[in-house]
Amino acid sequence: MASTDKASPCDRLLDAAARLSYRDGVSIGVETLCREAGVSKRSMYQLFDSKDQMLAASLERRVARYQARLAHPDPDAATPRERILYVFEQLEKGSVDPDYHGCPYLAVLVELKDPEHPASAVARGVKQTLKEAFRTEAERGGARDPELLARQLLLIFDGASARAGARVERLDDGLATATATALLDAAGLA
Repeated sequence: MASTDKASPCDRLLDAAARLSYRDGVSIGVETLCREAGVSKRSMYQLFDSKDQMLAASLERRVARYQARLAHPDPDAATPRERILYVFEQLEKGSVDPDYHGCPYLAVLVELKDPEHPASAVARGVKQTLKEAFRTEAERGGARDPELLARQLLLIFDGASARAGARVERLDDGLATATATALLDAAGLA
C-alpha cells in the first residue's frame, strides 16, 4: 500500500483511485480500490455516494497540479508562443517517464464514453480549459483564427499524449513541439 497512515480515509481513497485508474483504467473494482487505500467498502460508501463520484473527486483533486505543470514558470515574461510551446515541452518531458500512460483526463473520456458520467464531466472541463488557454494565447499572439488554432493544438496535444501513453510513439525527439510550432507558424502567431 502506497498511502501513509497519517492520511485520512478520504485522502487514501482519492490517492488510490488516482493511482489505480491511471495505471489500470477506470474499471478498477471497488474492492481493489478499498484494499489499496486500506479503507473498508462501508467507509468508502459513507464518504462517497458511488465509485463514480469518488473517481470524479479524484480527478478534480488533481486538476490544479495538472494545470500548474503545464503553465509556463514565468508567464509574464514569456510570449504567447513560448507559453503554448511550454505545454508541449512538458508533455514531451512527462512522456519519457516509465509510468506515463498519457493524459489522465483524455484516458477517462476515451474509456468511459459516457458524457453524463461525473468523471467525464471533470475530464471534459479540464480539456475545455486547456483549449481556452490555447485560444487566449492564440489571440494574444495575433493568430488569424484563434479558435481553429486552439482546436488544432488540443488535437495535437491529445493525439501525442495518447500515442506516447500507448507506447506507439516517442516524444523525446521534440515531435510534439515541432508539430505545434508548424501550426503556430501557419496560423501567423507572433
